[in-house]
Amino acid sequence: MAGHSKWKNIQRRKNAQDAKKGKIFMRHAKDIYTAAKQGGGDISTNASLRLAVDKAKADNMPNDNIDRAIKKATGTLDGASFEEITYEGYGPGGVAVIVNVLTDNKNRTAAEVRHAFKKNDGNLGENGSVSFMFDRKGYIIIANENDEVDEDELTLEALEAGAEDITTEEGAYEIFTEPENFQAVLEHLTEKAYEIADSEVTLIPQTYSAVNENDESKMLSLIETLEESEDVQDIHHNLEESN
Repeated sequence: MAGHSKWKNIQRRKNAQDAKKGKIFMRHAKDIYTAAKQGGGDISTNASLRLAVDKAKADNMPNDNIDRAIKKATGTLDGASFEEITYEGYGPGGVAVIVNVLTDNKNRTAAEVRHAFKKNDGNLGENGSVSFMFDRKGYIIIANENDEVDEDELTLEALEAGAEDITTEEGAYEIFTEPENFQAVLEHLTEKAYEIADSEVTLIPQTYSAVNENDESKMLSLIETLEESEDVQDIHHNLEESN
């Protein structure tokens, strides 16, 4: 996993979202919907859902909104039917990009994604055009802003629970698992009272693409444009950022 770090991307995304508070509740609702759809609507047995709900409450999302998102996912509430769609393509400089969306209007979303790629010198491709360049992994971030987490102890706990690898980043530890071990590792670390900053089953690039300064700037612009869409859930890419 050397060379991979989502931590800075997550921090940048959070800052961008904080600047657009009007979209925060919609983002949280979709995160909750996805977690409940995948693991059920009981937060006592679904650690991913519990984390999504905790994040929503930290941003003062009303309980009614949270309950509505869970009920939609579990089929106990009439309302919008969300569809999960994946787009694949290339950003400027040939950077591989995968965009996961959750939408109730796929025509609107397709137009937004297509526009974002075109605006920033990227090209959408067929399904499978870049996904072979990524591996599916469980990913957990343990916050360590004040250097209070003992690295050896965390490493032992994570590996014994089934983790595959652990890396150190500024202010955090990144833990990687096989997808089938993700839930068990997350539950174990939660029980051990580690502060989970983020967790998901995600896509990790096998190799990274370094581009010139101009293409890197356009690529970051592509990411920012996509993140402005309320329908976009995740953006995976293999850009090797210069700093």
